[in-house]
Amino acid sequence: MKKLSRVLIFISAFAIPIYSYAQQKVQNEYSGQHQIPHLKKQGTATQLIVDDKPFLILGGELGNSSFTSLEYMEPIWPKLRTLNMNTVLAPVYWELIEPAKGRFDFELLDQLIQEARKNDLKIVLLWFGSWKNSMSSHAPSWVKKDQARFPRIKDDKGISHEILTPFSENNLQADLKAYQELMKHIKKTDGNDHTVIMIQTENEIGMLPTARDYSLLANERFQENVPAELLQYLERNKENLVPEFSEIWGKNGFKNSGTWEEIFGTGLQTDEIFMAWYYSKYANSVVEAGKAVYPLPMYVNAALNRPQSKPGISYPSGGPLPHLMDIWKAGGPAIDFLSPDFYFPDLKHWCDLYTRQGNPLFIPEHRFDNTVAAKAAYTLGHYESIGFAPFSVESSGTPENEPLGKMYNVINQLTPMITAHQGQNKIEGVLLDKQNQEIVFQRGNYEFKVRHSYTLGYENNSRNDTWDMAGAIFVQTGDDEFYVAGSGIVATFKNLSNPSLNVGILKVDEGRFENGKEWKIIRHLNGDQTHQGRHVRIFLDNYSILRFELYNYD
Repeated sequence: MKKLSRVLIFISAFAIPIYSYAQQKVQNEYSGQHQIPHLKKQGTATQLIVDDKPFLILGGELGNSSFTSLEYMEPIWPKLRTLNMNTVLAPVYWELIEPAKGRFDFELLDQLIQEARKNDLKIVLLWFGSWKNSMSSHAPSWVKKDQARFPRIKDDKGISHEILTPFSENNLQADLKAYQELMKHIKKTDGNDHTVIMIQTENEIGMLPTARDYSLLANERFQENVPAELLQYLERNKENLVPEFSEIWGKNGFKNSGTWEEIFGTGLQTDEIFMAWYYSKYANSVVEAGKAVYPLPMYVNAALNRPQSKPGISYPSGGPLPHLMDIWKAGGPAIDFLSPDFYFPDLKHWCDLYTRQGNPLFIPEHRFDNTVAAKAAYTLGHYESIGFAPFSVESSGTPENEPLGKMYNVINQLTPMITAHQGQNKIEGVLLDKQNQEIVFQRGNYEFKVRHSYTLGYENNSRNDTWDMAGAIFVQTGDDEFYVAGSGIVATFKNLSNPSLNVGILKVDEGRFENGKEWKIIRHLNGDQTHQGRHVRIFLDNYSILRFELYNYD
């Protein structure tokens, strides 16, 4: 095949890895066809490119035991289609693909890929290798039974747990080789179709039930000096470190040589930093090995920590958490980004933390509740995220009634417009409830004041003690032209460049996009829907797309 005329560099705002010769060779094999899925920078946004076009993941993650047979999945595929998903996140288990050392079985994976193609779905594979939810529950039996060769962590009392230690070269090489075989198989069977578009490497990595591993291998490393590689990275990036980490390093005078405790002090925070370094190095080695075969985008995810909680006791210590972002960035340059899993509130707080230092946002897992539709719109709009995926989406008994499916329907229609304007300060997302009834933002010459539609008092549930969450995406397509998709919002406008002018609503149309680009008007909204030209609104139960034009008058 014709070779690429230049080296292709996959660009990520979090990590910008420059490929080795072997990785370039893999990409060159696909010249003349669609490029394999990859990350690309557009303005301030990072886009996932699939078949040469930007792709928003409107996803859902399967329950961890759902895809274990075709029979069990048979009634699930229609649910996923009804939810208007374009991507399914599904696990691949080390224990199932390598039941005996060196003998691989990809039958289940092949079935998953074939069924996803039939249902016009892309796949993000979740590699349950050395760790799944911190534990090594999905390691093969031949690994679990040979603790001498494949050692586990030990807690501070010397008790072993079902967690492979990241300090063992045998553990790393076993995982790494299985991962390489997985990527070889995906390349062979899916290299032209691109059903698999991204890989999550491991799952919710972290140390339990103590903040660090006390095995012999770990203790030896803990007594050694902090690796020069880490210290050099910290020195180079000293002015841009996240404040939580910079504070820990600064308390001891920003030392650049010594043991872990000499540099970072004595305590749980140092134990966690130590584990984060070796977890990130381990994961990075696995990712590098996989990318050398077939360089799909690869990320890691984290179980979040509550405020004031203690590492190893209240949450998995050393995982890819925002306060450890600098450690993971230093130890894992081949990892494209870090992602949060959500099972408690304060979405904005955590998304703000995860988008520091240019880390692209992707939410691979969120509790499947009545907030996910609004949050999908908000994160895709406000953070211009790569995508969103609630967990156990197949659990819905009435997928046709799910707000998520209705929201995915309108976002999917708007996707070409969203991706065309990403990274250019043309997009915004809003998230509203009773505690956060209003948001103000600027696009172009206009200030937008967006409120929850319940503030109008027109809807029956507006007098309830709690309000269902509302969310929407706004896209500016001209000086005075905008689109909004979502539900539960009412918007008013102010001229910022000339406040003496009034802003009028010239026209509002409700419509849909057909064939991905043709705008078809369903109805022109008159005074009854715009309060005689005073606002643009979508009621909470009405998931729709509006195109509106503004104008100015004395």
